[in-house]
Amino acid sequence: MSEHIHSFNNENKAIIGENNQTVPLCYFNLIRLKQGERYRCTLDNYESVYVLASGVCHFEIEGEQFESVGGRSSIWEGPADSVYVPQGKMVEILCASESAEILVGGGLCSSSDPVGKATRIKPEDVKMITYGSDETKTHRQIQHIIGQNSAARMGRLLVSELFTVGAGGWSGFPPHKHDEDRQPRESLYQEVYHFRFNPEQGFGAQFVYEKDDDFGPVYHVKNGSTLAIDKGYHPVVAAPGYQMYYFTIIVGATDSSLVQYFHPDHKDQLETIPGIKDMIAAFK
Repeated sequence: MSEHIHSFNNENKAIIGENNQTVPLCYFNLIRLKQGERYRCTLDNYESVYVLASGVCHFEIEGEQFESVGGRSSIWEGPADSVYVPQGKMVEILCASESAEILVGGGLCSSSDPVGKATRIKPEDVKMITYGSDETKTHRQIQHIIGQNSAARMGRLLVSELFTVGAGGWSGFPPHKHDEDRQPRESLYQEVYHFRFNPEQGFGAQFVYEKDDDFGPVYHVKNGSTLAIDKGYHPVVAAPGYQMYYFTIIVGATDSSLVQYFHPDHKDQLETIPGIKDMIAAFK
């Protein structure tokens, strides 16, 4: 069953930890550092990507150095600078700016998955896809940090930053799910969303329903909300006047290709939303 975690001071401890009861495939942490502070972590069974939401940090992964990663003042200021960390590798972070905020997305690896190489993913490496329209109330931009064709990704981890373009509107629409392994129609992927709004008092509604005729649940998401979704259709809408961002962590159980199954009652909307088929193809 899905879980809504309200914003809180996690003190740099994982919000969605290893072997989470709802989404065991996923890992999510939010790290806040001040200048000169350090953070260390080793995830034995999870590959991960450290995304600079704001600030600048130096990274060391078992002797390999990545200097001055970051530079954004906020998530609203262009694509992210990030570092990919393979499973089982220790990462050490030193905050080089006045402060820094780091979003960490991780995916469970199997024993048969190869161990990748620590890699910096610069802003120019981020793949952007914009689709939808103001008329269809679905206008948004996806910035793929770890995507299907990423050289860094070794397992089944996908990490992106998603933005509603303009103020208000729908995302994750038409309603779709990916909670069964039944190729070629659908693949099983769990996911975690972490929300931000601009201005910060903004809000939205996250729908999660397992069966075609279910009613909800519907979660009232605010700035700093985190959603763990293991199954079900999951469209989300932002209130008028507010820009919505969500950090997405999507991890497959057995397949490296995300195949979405669209709700039959709304599938015809795929023909009305500009560019949505290109967005879907980018996940395969």
